[in-house]
Amino acid sequence: QVQLVESGGGSVQAGGSLRLSCAASGSMSSINTMGWYRQAPGKQRELVAAITSAGSTNYADSVKGRFTISRDNAKNTVYLQMNSLKPEDTAVYYCILNNGVRGYWGQGTQVTVSS
Repeated sequence: QVQLVESGGGSVQAGGSLRLSCAASGSMSSINTMGWYRQAPGKQRELVAAITSAGSTNYADSVKGRFTISRDNAKNTVYLQMNSLKPEDTAVYYCILNNGVRGYWGQGTQVTVSS
């Protein structure tokens, strides 16, 4: 079983920055993909960014150039640096770890961007 604990959410004005962290613990393969999804009220959950254990990254078009995903494999931790935040980035952000068999989700952390 894998547990994910997120931190770093909060409220910020448009143009500001936040950094999310997600630490994984438990029994897991060293080969996995970690990432972030988000869900705004009334909308479907969408992929924000993902990174493989080898370091390959993937971003949603809406965050390219503003968000950066990274990971520390020794700490089993993934980060999401969010710059130039916009009100439309407001959502609950969820961390995910996918080991190729199933995905594990964090509890979510709220990000609120005011105009």
